[in-house]
Amino acid sequence: MTIHLYYKNNDIVVTMTAILTTMFAILGGLIYIQTPVGVNNKRKIETSGATTATTSTTSHGPSSFYPNPKKEPSKYAYEMYQTYYSPIWISIFAMIVIFQLYETWTAWEYNVYLLLLALPCVLQPILCPSAFFQSPDAHRPLMERYSTKANVWIAIYSFTGNYWYTQYFYSVLKASYSMPSTRLNNVPIAMFFATMFYFSSYHVFSNTMLRKIQTTFVAGWKRRLLYITAIIVLSYFTAFMETLTISSFPYYSFEDRDMAYTVGSAFYGIYFLVSFPAFLEFDSQVDSTLESKRVVTLWDTVVQSCGYGMIILCLLDFARLYLGIPLVVGGGGGEE
Repeated sequence: MTIHLYYKNNDIVVTMTAILTTMFAILGGLIYIQTPVGVNNKRKIETSGATTATTSTTSHGPSSFYPNPKKEPSKYAYEMYQTYYSPIWISIFAMIVIFQLYETWTAWEYNVYLLLLALPCVLQPILCPSAFFQSPDAHRPLMERYSTKANVWIAIYSFTGNYWYTQYFYSVLKASYSMPSTRLNNVPIAMFFATMFYFSSYHVFSNTMLRKIQTTFVAGWKRRLLYITAIIVLSYFTAFMETLTISSFPYYSFEDRDMAYTVGSAFYGIYFLVSFPAFLEFDSQVDSTLESKRVVTLWDTVVQSCGYGMIILCLLDFARLYLGIPLVVGGGGGEE
């Protein structure tokens, strides 16, 4: 039995190593064939005989992981705030799992502790609209702040993911929660709180990666191909890393954990295939000074997040239909 388990564990390590290595090799190859911004400008100048220097810029500004703090101060402040908060909640979460502090928790303690971790995200637009990085949100009404709208976008996405998408994990991947919990649609309410800070960090991280591609390489079919591939790789990698890091938590389990790593990561990654590029472009003109800029209201935010949520729901259901697995809503997932 021990030998069989050893070889089984070894097989999944080899499989995941092969999958991730292949993905990152393809990504590296696509990066290699890109033309950095500034190269074309330099060639044009040399061809025309000009001697003036140029800077490597595109319509998005200089190559950067983060928004330009002068041109997009609202987005910059929001993303920096989330970047600084991410290692804090990750460290706290890691200590909870490593030291098994959850073993003594009741259902309400799960709710309270995970709510407390979500509050720095939820309350930031209200209590600290400047986000410690001089955001213009500090001078806007609450409902017009970029951070408010971003939080609403993520909150709706998180709610939809828990309330609906988790049912697909129960049905397709035979996932289950077995810790003490108060539930909504048979999903622990604590998970609704947890995904708020999880998804906030995930989407800021994806923003930095996708923005770096947009601002570093010349626009064209090669950059478009790299951009799409990066979304696929980021989606799969994010889903896999969450599954891997939470694997030591015994009260969230799968019927076949190896399948959860390989196929499950692809299934979970469907969420991010849609949401990563969508969130990057969300309210992109919030700091624009143009009179013709598109103003995104709080209601627009709700509609957009719900719309993307429906796209994800359809894709998950298409995958379920392809696999020929019946969907049971409100069942599975451990005891109700």
